[in-house]
Amino acid sequence: MIPMEAVSYLLFVVYLATFFGLTFTAAKHVGSSVWLFGLPTSGQALPAMLFRLGFASAALWPPVRVALDGAYMDPLRAMLDGVAMDITGHLLIAIGACIAAVSQVHMGASWRVGTAEGKTGALVDDGPFAISRNPVFVGQIILFIGLFAVFPDIVQFGLTAAIILAAHLQVKIEERVLIASLGEPYQAYMARVNRWIGTL
Repeated sequence: MIPMEAVSYLLFVVYLATFFGLTFTAAKHVGSSVWLFGLPTSGQALPAMLFRLGFASAALWPPVRVALDGAYMDPLRAMLDGVAMDITGHLLIAIGACIAAVSQVHMGASWRVGTAEGKTGALVDDGPFAISRNPVFVGQIILFIGLFAVFPDIVQFGLTAAIILAAHLQVKIEERVLIASLGEPYQAYMARVNRWIGTL
């Protein structure tokens, strides 16, 4: 692992630590768990599994990749690996991590991991949420595209695809729950701000 790759990997690990630290802080603030993926009636089993697989494997794969260096031939790595991809990926990881972390902080007591009717926080529609209804997911997707640029191989491509699919599935579930829980204010918000980025 060259120094730029090592720094990129470290940025990802720091983001993970930040995510869990902010989630713990939010739970402490509201006085109950904000981790809603495990609820049996949430219908979130598939996106929850994909998120766990994507993030856990992304934390484990780069060191394994180094340990296996030279032991296998990956066509994507042969085609895409290089300094330009490392620099691009490093920037994307930093930008994505910042977007996701700042957006999570901005949610404050409304932060939840997953969703469930009756357990949503208050509607947050300012700050990063004024230009995206899902800026945390946008940041995480950018981060994973950056990881693929830094570690271009079939495994990382699969992990990036898993995160993109998980975000897509989870957003559809969350929209249904938020419409049911928050009603007209959330529908008005949907009419103003795009699902991923931009205003309507």
